Amino acid sequence: MEQEKARLLALRQKIDELSYQYYTLDKPTMSDYEYDMLYRELENIEKAHPEWVTPDSPTQRVGSKISGGFEKYTHDRPMLSLGDVFNDNELREFDRRVRSDLGGEALEYVVELKIDGLAVNLIYENGQFVRGVTRGDGVVGEDITNNVRTIRTIPLRIDSTSPHIEIRGEVYMPVASFSALNEQRRNDELEPFANPRNAAAGSLRQLDPRITAQRKLAFFAYALGGNTGITIESQEELLQDLREFRFQVNGEYRKFTDIEDVIAFIHSWDDRRDSLPYATDGMVVKVNSFAQQARLGNTVKIPRWAIAYKFPPEQAQTKVLSISVSLGRTGVLTPAADLKPVRLAGTTVKRATLHNEDYIRDKDIRVGDTVIIQKAGEIIPEVVRSLPDKRTGSEVVFAMPHVCPACGSEVVRRDGEAAWRCVNPDCPAVIGEKIAHFVSRDAMNIDGLGDAIVQQLLSKELIHDVGDIYALNKEELVALEGFGEKSADNLLKAIEASKSVGLARVLFALGIRFVGAKAGRVLAESFGSVEALMAASADDLTAIDDIGPRIADSIVSYFGEEKSKALIEKLQGYGVDMTAEKKELISTSFDGEIVVLTGKLELFTRKEAEQAVEERGGKCTSSVTKKTTLVVVGAEPGSKYEKARQLGTPIISEAEFKEWLER
Repeated sequence: MEQEKARLLALRQKIDELSYQYYTLDKPTMSDYEYDMLYRELENIEKAHPEWVTPDSPTQRVGSKISGGFEKYTHDRPMLSLGDVFNDNELREFDRRVRSDLGGEALEYVVELKIDGLAVNLIYENGQFVRGVTRGDGVVGEDITNNVRTIRTIPLRIDSTSPHIEIRGEVYMPVASFSALNEQRRNDELEPFANPRNAAAGSLRQLDPRITAQRKLAFFAYALGGNTGITIESQEELLQDLREFRFQVNGEYRKFTDIEDVIAFIHSWDDRRDSLPYATDGMVVKVNSFAQQARLGNTVKIPRWAIAYKFPPEQAQTKVLSISVSLGRTGVLTPAADLKPVRLAGTTVKRATLHNEDYIRDKDIRVGDTVIIQKAGEIIPEVVRSLPDKRTGSEVVFAMPHVCPACGSEVVRRDGEAAWRCVNPDCPAVIGEKIAHFVSRDAMNIDGLGDAIVQQLLSKELIHDVGDIYALNKEELVALEGFGEKSADNLLKAIEASKSVGLARVLFALGIRFVGAKAGRVLAESFGSVEALMAASADDLTAIDDIGPRIADSIVSYFGEEKSKALIEKLQGYGVDMTAEKKELISTSFDGEIVVLTGKLELFTRKEAEQAVEERGGKCTSSVTKKTTLVVVGAEPGSKYEKARQLGTPIISEAEFKEWLER
C-alpha cells in the first residue's frame, strides 16, 4: 500500500513537471504516448483508491458540469482598469505627471505587452489553487473555478508559504487555438467567433468545463492581488517570482528609466506584433517600484502609476454594397454599411457601423463608395472614410428613412440630437429590443430567454411588454418551437429567480434613458424603494453624487408617464422585488469632508476607517490634492503627510479621528 501511494505521488510530480515543460515552457521532453501512459497509470491508482484523490491532482483539471449560473465573488482588492493613451505625446504627458507627483525623484518603468484576453484573479490558499474569478466590474466578479482548472498553464499548486495569495493575469486564446476552433465551428455550420478575445470569453463562461478544456486556453500572470506575508518590492521582482511559481510570464517585457526609450520599444512592435502567437492590442507601462506605485495611488477606476498605450487599429479597403437601418430599444435608427467581405484583424468583415446621419454626411459616405474600415477597440468594425477619387459616378447619396422600417410610423429627430427615432411606443422592433435588454445578464439575468425566443413570444402575442414575461406558463412555452419540458422548466426557474435581483438591477433593466448599471446602484442605495424614487424631484436627484441634470430629468420624465407607472405596478404584482437596503448615515460628522488616510492605524483597519467616514457623509480618496479637506495620520506616515503639510491641509491623529466619529 505504501509503495502504491508513493508511486501515486511520484506520478503526480512527474506529470506536473511534464505539463509545465510542455504547456508553459513550450519545450516538451517526452512523447505524447509516453505521457498518456503515465497519466493512465495515475488514473488507475486513483480509481482503485478514491480516498487518495486531491483537488491538485492532474486528473482533477476537468470537473463536472455546473447547474445554474456562476456565483458572484467579491475581490479582496479591486481589479482596476487601465487608462489609455493613443500617441507618443500622451505617453510623454503621463510621464510628466508621474515625475511631478513623485517630486522629480528617479524612477523606472517596466513595459509589457498588453494581451488581448480577459483579466482573471487566481486565489491560492497554503499553496493550493482554490478559486478563479473573472474581473467583473472590478469589485465583484464571477466564480469560474471549474473552468480555470482546465487551463494547463495555471498550476494547481505553487511553492508558496503564504496562507493566502491572489495571482492576477490574462486568460487568452492562442492564435492557433482560435483558428482551429473557428474552423471546427464552420464545419459544424456555427457562426465563427469574431476574435480571440471573444472566443476566450465565451470559453470561460461555459457551464460544462469539458468544453472549456477543448478550447486550449492559456494564461499569462502579471500582477498580485490580496495576499498575506508576501514581500515584493517591484514589478520586475514580481514577474521573476511569478516565473518561479511556475506561471507563464510573458518574456517580452523590458525595463527603462527614460520615456523616450519606452516609446522606441513600443514602436519596435509596430511591424512585429502580428507575428506573435497571441493577440495583443497595446503595451502597458508601469512604474516599477511598488513603493512609488503606492505613493501615486489610484483614482476610483484606474491606477495613476500605469497606463496602456493602445496600438492603432488595423485598417482595410472595401466597397459599400448598401446601407441598412436597424432599431435599438430606445427607438433610435442606426445605419450600417453592408460591405464587400474583407479580412480585417483576423476576421472577415461584412458589415460596419455608420453611427448616425451626421456621421454619413460628414464623411460623405455613399452606396457604392470604396471606403477604409477599421475595428473600433479592435472589436466593432466602423467606416473611417470614403475614397472619393475612386468614384465612377454610379454612387448613390444615402438618406435616412422618414418612416420606421419596422412599424411604418413617422420618425423624428429631436433638437440637439444626431439620431432619428421611432416614437411609436408599440413598435414591435423597439419592444423586442427593450425586452432583450431587460432579460440580459447585467439586468434581470433571465438565462434562456434569447432574441429568438423573445421574437417567438412576441409573434405569438404571448408577451407585449417586459411585465408579461412573469405571466408565462409551462404549457405556453412547451408549445413553442424548440422547447421541451426541461427547457421550459429551466426558463421558468430563471424567470422566478430574476424577481429577487433587487432594485438596482431593475432600474437598469427598465431601460430608463441615461440610467446605466452604476446609476442604478447609486439610486437604489439612495432611495431604497421604487416608490421613493418615483416621488423624487429633479432637485432631489441632482443632490446625489453621480446623478447629473440629464439623468435626473430622464428619471422624472420616465416615472411621470402613466405607462411607466402601470408597468411598475404590473411587475410588483408579479412579485418583482423593487427595494434595496438604503444607505443610511450614522451621523453627519464627516459631511462634505474629503479624507485621506496615511500611516499605520492601530484602532481600525484601513477598510474600517474608510467605511466609517462614508457612513458619516464623507468620502475617502487615495491621494492628497487641493480638494482634500482632512488627512488622518497613523504611525510612520509617508509622503501623503508631507504633501498635506505643504498644502496646509488640516491633519488629525487617529485618536482625534476616533473623536470625530463619535460626534
